[in-house]
Amino acid sequence: MDIFENCQVGKINLKNRIIRSATHDGLADEDGGPSDELIRKYAFLAKNEVGCIIQGYAIVSPEGASSYPRCLAFYGDSVAEKYRKLTDTIHNFNTPIIAQLAHCGRQTSSKVIGVKKIAPSAKRHLFYPDKAKAMTVEDILRVEDAFVDAIVKAKEYGFDGAQIHLAHGYLLHDFVSANGNKRKDEYGIDIYGRCKIVKEILQKARAKVGDFPIWVKLSATDKRKKGMRIAYAIEVCKLLKEYGVDAIEVSCGSVQDGMNTMRSKRMPMDAVFRYKEPVASLPKFLNKFCLACAKLINPLLPQPKPLTMFNYNSAMSIKEKVDIDLILVGGVANLDDMRKAIDDGIDAVSMCRPFICEPNFAKKLKDGKATQSQCVMCNYCGLVIEKEPTKCLLGRIKK
Repeated sequence: MDIFENCQVGKINLKNRIIRSATHDGLADEDGGPSDELIRKYAFLAKNEVGCIIQGYAIVSPEGASSYPRCLAFYGDSVAEKYRKLTDTIHNFNTPIIAQLAHCGRQTSSKVIGVKKIAPSAKRHLFYPDKAKAMTVEDILRVEDAFVDAIVKAKEYGFDGAQIHLAHGYLLHDFVSANGNKRKDEYGIDIYGRCKIVKEILQKARAKVGDFPIWVKLSATDKRKKGMRIAYAIEVCKLLKEYGVDAIEVSCGSVQDGMNTMRSKRMPMDAVFRYKEPVASLPKFLNKFCLACAKLINPLLPQPKPLTMFNYNSAMSIKEKVDIDLILVGGVANLDDMRKAIDDGIDAVSMCRPFICEPNFAKKLKDGKATQSQCVMCNYCGLVIEKEPTKCLLGRIKK
């Protein structure tokens, strides 16, 4: 298969097999709709030969809001025309766009969202330590309806499909994982109970949107105790296909895993001490002293490996057992690796950091002007989002 050929993935026609994976850009308007700046950013990607865009995650209800500034929202009447403007603009370039939909669960701050945060079980989060409230069945049904409403709106707003965020420690990841889900009722205990909320979301959504494409982003593995492991993830993927999912983007990790989902050779300490609370707000002299100490021990801190194509083995293991379209994300940054994945039967590859570094990267690949992204995977971009819009900081912060 040619990576630059027209193709169909999860019932959606793509102009090539290169996808811009969902990326929090920090460019929503005050009501959570896409700003004109975000629309221009996506238009540049589409104009420069990205085969498909998965919009950065949009929250389905206020109680699931992110603590990141200017996060997209998929609720409220005022956002509708802004999303329609977004999809119309991207379709001018013959590029499909997918709405990624999420609920942060315990991976946010109750203080920031203004209500007690909720999760499958009453657990603390390593980086968001205020304890979440265990959801009642009524809470679960309300969240299901919020996802369903968002999927319906995605179709109404002109998106080509929706992607349910089932990865990286967000609410639905917590439900599916035995680490986050300690429930003893029908929404816990075994794999069928843990996946019940996803099943019901899909059943309700299908009743309203028919065969509208619905994808899932799944962390096939993570580093949590009793968390996601590939054998379990394969069984989850079998259920997702049975429930009506059209394609699965294979990712990994939870925010609590540290630099597992976005890997680098070293922890980006300069960015940690500039953007990550509470250390970013330390008095200047103390921040500087602690940063110097952190840099001394940084070479001793083990980092996840490999740095590239780190979800390839998981995707291939799923492919062997489940007949469903698969998208590979995670450390994909050069043409040879992309071609290997496609030749081995992966339907498409998706990237985040290379497109932050070079928004015209797909065009460079297609025109033969590049075979490798300039992104050095320093992961400074993954921390700037704590306070500012996403951007590449290569060369701006001392390494």
